[in-house]
Amino acid sequence: MTTQTPREARLAVLIDADNARAQHIDQLLVEVAKYGRASVRRAYGDWTSTQLTSWKTELLQHSIQPIQQFSYTSGKNATDSSLIIDAMDLLHAGNLDGFCLVSSDSDFTRLAARIREDGKVVYGFGERKTPKPFVAACDTFIYVENLTAASTTKPATVEQRTLVSDAFLDKLLAEAVDAAAGDDNWANLGAVGSNLSRLASDFDSRTWGFAKLKDLFAAHPDYVVQKKPNGVLVQPK
Repeated sequence: MTTQTPREARLAVLIDADNARAQHIDQLLVEVAKYGRASVRRAYGDWTSTQLTSWKTELLQHSIQPIQQFSYTSGKNATDSSLIIDAMDLLHAGNLDGFCLVSSDSDFTRLAARIREDGKVVYGFGERKTPKPFVAACDTFIYVENLTAASTTKPATVEQRTLVSDAFLDKLLAEAVDAAAGDDNWANLGAVGSNLSRLASDFDSRTWGFAKLKDLFAAHPDYVVQKKPNGVLVQPK
């Protein structure tokens, strides 16, 4: 009897080049690969403009298709409209499992919500300045600053790190652990991670300087982490 390998998720990476930085694309595509295969790669903007010069080399190196969009009217963002129309066409074609929307622009909030309504996964990528409504509309939102920091900083051991007190983080962790805890008060770290993603689409342990969720909990003074045969477990002290 043969076993079938699970099919890799097919993703569309749609980039608002007017609003995203070319310098982040290397790390961004590495992050996208964690979720599936970038079957569609498109970047939208006015490619006759000198403002997008830094993108042109990246397009060739990463096989990203440039979509030309002239700015027909002053004050109107034609790039956003073009990206949204293409996204809806791709959604209705039914060949994709999810979308990666690369922008810090709140104009894509309704697009993200609409894609989710169709049962597709939405990954957002943007800077920390991204408006909260767009962040919340995505299933998962990744801040590009976390990607660049991870690529330029050597990972530190847990003992070398100190977790700065953060009321928002403490509340989030407590809710996620409590929801995943069993009768013995231990919670599986995988279940905790899933709860964190549902509670906050932009939760990322890298925001607090830890590459892995396990390391964040190990550095937190209020939690105990143990590795068991059935996985990594966490419990409040």
